[in-house]
Amino acid sequence: MKPVRISVLILFACFVSLAWGQQPGKRWSQFHRHNMERWNPYDKVLSVQNVGGLGLKWSYATGSDVDSSPAIANGVVYVGSWDDKVYALGAGTGALLWSYTTGNVVTSSPAVANGVVYVGSDDDNVYALNARTGTLLWSYATGSLVESSPAVANGVVYVGSDDVHMYAFGLKKKKAGCGRQGELKTMASVADILEREPTYDQRMAEAGESRTRADRDSTK
Repeated sequence: MKPVRISVLILFACFVSLAWGQQPGKRWSQFHRHNMERWNPYDKVLSVQNVGGLGLKWSYATGSDVDSSPAIANGVVYVGSWDDKVYALGAGTGALLWSYTTGNVVTSSPAVANGVVYVGSDDDNVYALNARTGTLLWSYATGSLVESSPAVANGVVYVGSDDVHMYAFGLKKKKAGCGRQGELKTMASVADILEREPTYDQRMAEAGESRTRADRDSTK
């Protein structure tokens, strides 16, 4: 049976292109924006009144399903596919700029920072790719699938794995003899974090005890 081919669809209208042009330098470089929001405060043109004017500008057919959410940076759309690949497409035309083949499905949504694309794969690896060429800069093997979408903040890449660990990687190259780009800075077990944090029931019990003490003090 022939595999189903799913397209990455980018919907635009002429006024959307104008809106983007009015905001030079603005981009959506990871799954949540840098402040962890998922809405676009820079769009002052598109509204409920004119959204009906949206039309297809271009589409690109990958080799399989696309569950990954695209990241947009410097006029390029980065997205993963179930065909094991990460794609870089021209935001204006949909033209293929490059693709990189991992060892399994890519449902992770890429993050882009300082000219590097960070993305996970179901082959258990976290990848760092040159944003311009798609060349592999480094990869790190976790203990299981990496379907989590990386987040970048303060010079560190954070990503979770199905091995129940959260990983943090440094962005910059270390000095000679002191490490390498993509060096693992820290790793924490989700189970360990949960053990250190009080449960919901514990918080509620503590809140109840505090209110009880306050009530007793007020009656003295």
